[in-house]
Amino acid sequence: MPSQRVIIGIGLTILLTISAASIGLDVKSRIDAVAVGQTLGILRKLADIQLLLRRSESAARGFALSKDDYYVREYRNASAGIPAAFDDLIADFADRPDQKPVLEEVKVLAIRRVAISGEMIRLEAAGDIAGVAAQAAKAEGRMTMEKIGIDLEKIIVEVRTRLAVRYAASRTTRAFLLAIDLAGVVLILILATVLIQTSRRSSRELRHSLNATQAANETLEAAVAERTEHLVAAHEELRHSTAVLQNTFNSVAEAVIVLDAKGEIILANEAAGKLLRYRPGMNVWELRRLSVAYHADGVTRLTAHEMPSAQVLRGEPFDEQEIVIRPADGRDPLDLVVSGRPLRDASGAISGAALVYHDITQWRETERKLQQSQKLDAIGKLTGGVAHDFNNMLTVITGTTETLVAGLQHMPALQKTAAMIDQAAERCSELIQHLLAFARRQPLQPRNVDVNGTVLDIAKLLRPTLGEQIEIDSILDHEVATSHIDASQLANALLNMAINARDAMPNGGKLLLETRKVVLDEAYAQANPDARPGAYVMLAVTDTGTGMSREVQDKVFEPFFTTKEVGKGTGLGLSMVYGFVKQSGGHIKIYSELGHGTTIKLYLPPARGQTETPPAAAAPPLHGSETILVVEDDALVRNFVAAQLQALGYQTVAAADGPAALAVIDNGQPFDLLFTDVILPNGMTGRQLADEVAIRRPDMKVLYTSGYTDNAIVHQGRLDPGVLLLSKPYRKSQLADMIRRALNGE
Repeated sequence: MPSQRVIIGIGLTILLTISAASIGLDVKSRIDAVAVGQTLGILRKLADIQLLLRRSESAARGFALSKDDYYVREYRNASAGIPAAFDDLIADFADRPDQKPVLEEVKVLAIRRVAISGEMIRLEAAGDIAGVAAQAAKAEGRMTMEKIGIDLEKIIVEVRTRLAVRYAASRTTRAFLLAIDLAGVVLILILATVLIQTSRRSSRELRHSLNATQAANETLEAAVAERTEHLVAAHEELRHSTAVLQNTFNSVAEAVIVLDAKGEIILANEAAGKLLRYRPGMNVWELRRLSVAYHADGVTRLTAHEMPSAQVLRGEPFDEQEIVIRPADGRDPLDLVVSGRPLRDASGAISGAALVYHDITQWRETERKLQQSQKLDAIGKLTGGVAHDFNNMLTVITGTTETLVAGLQHMPALQKTAAMIDQAAERCSELIQHLLAFARRQPLQPRNVDVNGTVLDIAKLLRPTLGEQIEIDSILDHEVATSHIDASQLANALLNMAINARDAMPNGGKLLLETRKVVLDEAYAQANPDARPGAYVMLAVTDTGTGMSREVQDKVFEPFFTTKEVGKGTGLGLSMVYGFVKQSGGHIKIYSELGHGTTIKLYLPPARGQTETPPAAAAPPLHGSETILVVEDDALVRNFVAAQLQALGYQTVAAADGPAALAVIDNGQPFDLLFTDVILPNGMTGRQLADEVAIRRPDMKVLYTSGYTDNAIVHQGRLDPGVLLLSKPYRKSQLADMIRRALNGE
């Protein structure tokens, strides 16, 4: 009996000890769970800071490429949150004196990096190319960002290590707690057995023991229930934190994959599935087989040694390495920027790697289109300058051969030769006009034009021109508004596109002419830098011909570029269409695929009001007796024009430039009309000369001439109001007609 009581006493003492230990472990388990949650929160805040820094840098680069104010706003929004995010994170490191100073230093670097990006945006917006180059040469922003990335990565590795330690400690605590609970149950069974044995000797003691045992059992059950509830709550909190971390990981726009040391993919977000076609269970070698990777030039293949995953698993971190991947399933190539970091365990050995893929395909396409537009603009400026000099020479040639043809009526052989020269000069003149159309230097005469009516008229002319093997069809939107354009240039553009379509269908096919009202939005304008958002009249020409490759599409608007055989095309048709559309304030787009045909879409500016019909002008008399002041810097052209005017009965006074003409006027020389070239040397254009003449002799009539118009008298593709222009080269009849119109004040 005493021994049994001793046993019971000892058992109860042990049971109380177990209960106290269990309560202590329960408290520790809850503390571990809180620590795990705090560590996950720190990782989330670090990820948020990295995202803000990437958004800030991406916005600065986006503005440098597109000059779009959207990226300025994106930069400001991202940059504004960086200091507060760092302050919030630093507060979590108050008990870590070894890490807090590092974070404070990274904050200073981050604020400096944001300031550098802001300065680059300011320089880009101001057009300060030298300033931008100087900033880029310093490479301060790149070095600062590298330092930020290295410091943040060190902190992330330390935090992840701390998370792993705390999670392991939490699991150990839970295991001890379960073992203690089981020991308590076993001890209760032992005590119950001892109590049953003592029941034979004393029922009173038995009842007392049973009551004590029952009370102890209830206490233990309550304690077990409480501990179980705490464990469930801790597990639920951990599960919630894990879910938040997983959702955050999947919401990242960039594709992220995490590898183990063997190259197995242990973690990938949703963006990796969309961008890289990753599927659960894949390893890195299976992922590589889905596409072929190239260097940034898109031509040189990456070797297995150069693959991003291979580099980072060798322990070689890198940032923003640009690659091009061509999917094996035939999808369009992707331009990607890849960053990689090796992951290391507590001993410093490589335990895996993390790779981040950023899709810059749209940026590269926009950059390519912008470069193509700039190249065409540069070619246009060069072409316009050359055309100006040619037109001066052709003015003399065409006028002289016209006189020769008329004067050789009694010498048929020589007259025939002169006529051949005249025809050749006329063809040269047409060629120069095509070049001027591409260069957007032709003086347009825009009016409100019925686009549907023009398409129907041209379609009638095309049927005999294209031949019976080409089927012509049209889909015309009856709600299409009129367009404010040059009607003759629109007709020429349609003819050129139709002839190109015919040549692309040597065995016959179908030509479709289509009109429709469209609205180009901001997204389209961002993807096509030469387009402006707004309403347009769309005119499309579609053929079922051989189509064009991407390389041909990039060059198709360049003058003299042609894929036709020698002698079957000048290469000026589509370049003329391009210049006409751009000068009219519109946009042109080509959609083509080899073997499937081509669609060329012209987006023309709409017009308000009724369609205009040009009035028929009465033919003026060709001769006169007035005095004309001729201002022309080319002596050959100046002498020729003076001779032509004198042959028409006019008196002429000649000057080589603006200052010389003003000297003639200041000397009191009377004249009835100023006939001046637009482009003049010695710092004064024809328009400036006319303005000076108007001060000295108000209401003086002016007629301009030029082989290359510029902003002096042409704005937004049209002549300024009240301006008369005689385009070079011109014939004697055209000269006589325009002189009379100018003198009559038409």
